[in-house]
Amino acid sequence: MLPVIRPQFPDMCSDPIFPAANEVRLLVLDTNIVLDAFVFDESVAQPLKEALRGGSVQWLATPAMRLELARVLAYPKIVVRLAHCQRSAEQVLAQFDEQSQMVATAPQANVTCSDPDDQQFIDLAVAHQATLLSKDRAVLCQAKRLAAFHVQVQTVI
Repeated sequence: MLPVIRPQFPDMCSDPIFPAANEVRLLVLDTNIVLDAFVFDESVAQPLKEALRGGSVQWLATPAMRLELARVLAYPKIVVRLAHCQRSAEQVLAQFDEQSQMVATAPQANVTCSDPDDQQFIDLAVAHQATLLSKDRAVLCQAKRLAAFHVQVQTVI
């Protein structure tokens, strides 16, 4: 059996995404990560889902992030995928509500994302020095700059 090779991105912190048993790591999840975990049920998102259930990570979100997810869940391609998976937008939003901790919108960070839709995730991660989970290149390319603010940027492992 071949060893599992996890993708690494240049300029990213090498700390593990999940902390030791007695620590809780703060996370900010961008919308695509939420879709992978709670709509597409991607196998790479299983460790994240287990960590959320087990309480070793705490997912921080804002009302604007919830509104963005609700908007994305109404996209025609996502509606088809939800139907295929026998899920509803309401079920996904209920998981969001149950598993995330709602916090206030963060002030603008000193790191600006080229994609304005992703700025809210960067702002929140910087405000709370949280790990930011994203697959978006506009966010991933900011990893080195965000590390200076004690923010680790990673994809789901």
